[in-house]
Amino acid sequence: MNIIERGRRFVQRLKELSQRSVWDWRRCPRCGKDQTIRNGGYWRRPWTFAGRQGVRVQRHRCYACGRSYIEEQAWLVRGSWYGREVHRWAVDHWVYARSSLRRSAEMVRSWLGRQERWGMWRPWEEGTAGGERCRLSASTVQRWLGRAGQKAQESVAGHLQGLESSGQFGSDGLWARLRGGGKRVVLTPDWIGGDSVSGLVWGLVVAVGEESAAEWQKLFERAKEAGLLWEKLNGLTSDGAQGLLAYLRQALEWVHHQRCVWHFWRSLGAEMGRAVAKAAQGLSKEAAEAARQLAREELTALLHAVIDAPSYEQAEQALGRLEQHPLGQQLAKRVNEQLDRLLFTLLPEHQGLLRIAPEWLWRDFRLRPSRGRNQGGEQGLERAALLWMVAHEFTPAQWRSERKRKYKHPGQSPLEVAGGRPGTISYLDALEV
Repeated sequence: MNIIERGRRFVQRLKELSQRSVWDWRRCPRCGKDQTIRNGGYWRRPWTFAGRQGVRVQRHRCYACGRSYIEEQAWLVRGSWYGREVHRWAVDHWVYARSSLRRSAEMVRSWLGRQERWGMWRPWEEGTAGGERCRLSASTVQRWLGRAGQKAQESVAGHLQGLESSGQFGSDGLWARLRGGGKRVVLTPDWIGGDSVSGLVWGLVVAVGEESAAEWQKLFERAKEAGLLWEKLNGLTSDGAQGLLAYLRQALEWVHHQRCVWHFWRSLGAEMGRAVAKAAQGLSKEAAEAARQLAREELTALLHAVIDAPSYEQAEQALGRLEQHPLGQQLAKRVNEQLDRLLFTLLPEHQGLLRIAPEWLWRDFRLRPSRGRNQGGEQGLERAALLWMVAHEFTPAQWRSERKRKYKHPGQSPLEVAGGRPGTISYLDALEV
């Protein structure tokens, strides 16, 4: 059962609860017998969007099995002072609005109790609703988020079972500093569906570092547990972490490793600086600056001709011109060492393989968990990452293009691009919030 089916099952359960009549509750939900009797009840006063509500919960006792049960409500959460809608709103505000725990709690409090910021929104009103103040705290919101993250952990098995993958993917990590000064890295593979990025994240793990093959093995094992078929893997784009390369050589030797072009350009910075400095030796200040600028432009153009070549033959020719340049020998040597890994995207079997690691995945993630500091430890960071992962998979791309960004699948979520049909099911349903 994948994540979409889990969400549908949860929504169906809530609908069945909301539609049950008084006579339906006469039948015991455990044994199915109707030999029951009313057995008292108790009052609850949960906070909802309409303020604080009083509701009586009826208790029943079954003579057949000897057990008691209560009449459940779809909008009530057992043991909570807040309705289900409040739980979902608080979690969604933290995830979607990219807010802190304190601010999310303050926004929810203001709305429920007609207090605090409510006076800014409606200055013509005075006082709170019914004179009772809501006392929702940030720690309560964090507990709800932790519960949703725990559900995400429990649903890893078969998480994306039955969804399509072309075998072209990218992998990257994000460092987070935890409380107490510890540092951990969140590793993720981002998979490509068809000839364009689906945006599906097949797994997340929190690791001590990126240089160990064992840590990357945990990541691929989790992706396999989520429903990935290893025999379909074909191409991988990454920043060149040694632990990942070692694991590919050990277990996935048939996978072609595409070096991230952006990270490779960064690795050439020191060598480029030495070559440019060499061009300005023995010259006056003005002449040296002009020589450095000219040398940088020439070497950059030659490097672009190699790295961004439309074919392998043209890349070989451009590499020869770079090697013949008076200042390009060392740069040509560095490029030649990685030439095949820089051009795997040109092969027909790698159509759709990205040339850069999925850095864009972390744009939203790093804003939500405050780079890990709010989570306290590894377990909290992993739960926050998995919560973000599920929300990311259900969130559709916006329809409108931006000035510097265009969306290949406007209006579609990663699950839809990969062949899933979530429909009206949301990530809150999938996590049973």
